[in-house]
Amino acid sequence: MRAVIAIALAAVLPACVHAQQSKGGGVNQPNTLTAAERAAGWRLLFDGKTTSGWRAYKGTDMPAGWQVVDGALTRVAQAADIITTEKFRDFELSLEWNIEPGGNSGVFYRAIEGPQYIFQSAPEYQVLDDERHADGKSEVTSAGSNFGLYAVPRGVVRPAGEWNETRIIVKGSHVEHWLNGRRVVEYEFGSDDWKQRVANSKFASWKDYGVAKEGHFGLQEHGNRVAFRNIKVKPL
Repeated sequence: MRAVIAIALAAVLPACVHAQQSKGGGVNQPNTLTAAERAAGWRLLFDGKTTSGWRAYKGTDMPAGWQVVDGALTRVAQAADIITTEKFRDFELSLEWNIEPGGNSGVFYRAIEGPQYIFQSAPEYQVLDDERHADGKSEVTSAGSNFGLYAVPRGVVRPAGEWNETRIIVKGSHVEHWLNGRRVVEYEFGSDDWKQRVANSKFASWKDYGVAKEGHFGLQEHGNRVAFRNIKVKPL
């Protein structure tokens, strides 16, 4: 039954991404902050109406392939990776994402614009339809992973067509990935373990990978329709 529901939701993702419910059963009010969140220092990085605060990686304008659709920042056509105009050092980032069947995307953090591609400097929180995409066959490239380096447990991600909740916490060298309320990845920048994993990965030849102490957030263009909403940050 869950699979049937997921397929039905996925079928309407291109037309409607806002009629989703929270885990508690009530309808979310996307792209807003509660009084408690504001008091705690949270602020929105996406207002649900415009692409203000975002631009193309190594560009000045917003690619036309990214549009605001039903209150979500959505990749609707061929575009480019996009980044926040601001940079962040230590932070807690929270957002929701909804990907089409077979889809692949990602959330980058501490990105710098020296390299040709954003993934040559920025660690990636994988956004994926684990069930249908080939990357879902490996825990180290499945949804929520630190792509190519740190694996995630199975059974946490929700199917394509459903909203997933992401949190990324970075404080100094300490990093945590959260998916749907569960911590799925934890690592330390620059640790012996991290250095060994990088050395044994495709990132080994990229001198800028994972070394920036401050950088942009990025959303990946990977050829698939994906929607993001409730994008908010609390500097730490």
